[in-house]
Amino acid sequence: MEDQTRELGLWAATAPPPPISNALQGESSCDVTVIGGGFTGISAALHLAEAGVDVTLLEARQIGYGGSGRNVGLVNAGLWVLPDDVLKALGSDYGERLNTVLGASPDLVFNLIENYGISCEALRNGTLHCAHSPAGYRYLRERQAQWARRGAPVVLLEREIATSRIGSSAYYGALLDLRAGTVQPLAYVYGLAHAAVKRGARLHVQSPVTEISRAEGKWVVQTPSGRVRSKAVILATNGYVDQVLPELKQVFIRFNYFQFATRPLPDHVLKTVLPERNGIWDTNTVLSSMRLDRSGRLVVGSVGTVDGFAHRLHEAWARRMLCAVFPQIGSVHFDYAWHGVIAMTRNHMPRFYRLGPDFYTVMSYNGRGIGPGTVFGKLLADVVCKDSIEDFPLPLTEPKPVWLRKGWEFFYEAGARLYHGLQKRILP
Repeated sequence: MEDQTRELGLWAATAPPPPISNALQGESSCDVTVIGGGFTGISAALHLAEAGVDVTLLEARQIGYGGSGRNVGLVNAGLWVLPDDVLKALGSDYGERLNTVLGASPDLVFNLIENYGISCEALRNGTLHCAHSPAGYRYLRERQAQWARRGAPVVLLEREIATSRIGSSAYYGALLDLRAGTVQPLAYVYGLAHAAVKRGARLHVQSPVTEISRAEGKWVVQTPSGRVRSKAVILATNGYVDQVLPELKQVFIRFNYFQFATRPLPDHVLKTVLPERNGIWDTNTVLSSMRLDRSGRLVVGSVGTVDGFAHRLHEAWARRMLCAVFPQIGSVHFDYAWHGVIAMTRNHMPRFYRLGPDFYTVMSYNGRGIGPGTVFGKLLADVVCKDSIEDFPLPLTEPKPVWLRKGWEFFYEAGARLYHGLQKRILP
């Protein structure tokens, strides 16, 4: 647990236990093998098991060890980009289908939480996208208009109203999305895992995939201590694909997102900091996010890592950020720090790949892990059950390396460090 807390921070310290599972041993067979034990993989395993499919899931470390356990915990609807831009990127058919599916993704998340009684600090009262500048507020106005045309319950809050909702006058306004909410992300994926096991899915941790091959019309997935044969395979590693199919790490830009969690705030301060417990994030190019957990810890995050020198640099930025936005907090002590990997594409669209017969994956959630991960897990389960991609809301594409990928990754990490290091006066 100490190692988990060091890697996954606050979420590992406060999540209930995951289901008991062991490494894969010996030879086995099933209908579908799922590789990866995060939101997508566990959702796929659960929905396959619900459909009566014999499914085995292999996780290299522990359930939720990758991006799912390092998530901020904002269950947002849609993608970062504007809905109309999704149509420009994918065409009107796929674009509107994707907007519809991901716009409703919080419904699936919170329905699963309710149906399976998942204890994960779930709160569905909306999230706030906060304008860091007048230009940011104009962007939010356009975002509200585009989602409103699609019938979404999104409300643009002027500065005065946003101030009362946030507990800070630091922003120029905010967009309240009532579809959204917050969860303890590691507890959520643990809850999905418990539900999957109860429905008959076999989950194996400490089972890194060392080889994937074809033999006699079946997929053979090898681990250090076992082998499983199946008709179909779902790859659900997203940005943590390095050890499974290293060549796929070329198809996205890897960047990091860190978080720091304070000690629980005093009750009198909590009444003035995010008083309605909304999670927030801003319109800044180097964005930041803030939210409260159940115990009243304030979690602040932004782009970058907490490795080595970067830890002190980003911690200093986080203190300045909290001082600028919530000066009523006073001096700040951080109990936890952690970071995770986000897989991003140049146009911020996820990708749907067929890696072989009955072998599928969706990658690059571009920072929207919980809703898309849960939805795409369900949709990938549908694909292998129905042996059809007709209803999938993304076109099949060929994996292609991102041009100058290493340069982009350096740009984002170095840029975040420079921004956080030089930024003294964070907000007006």
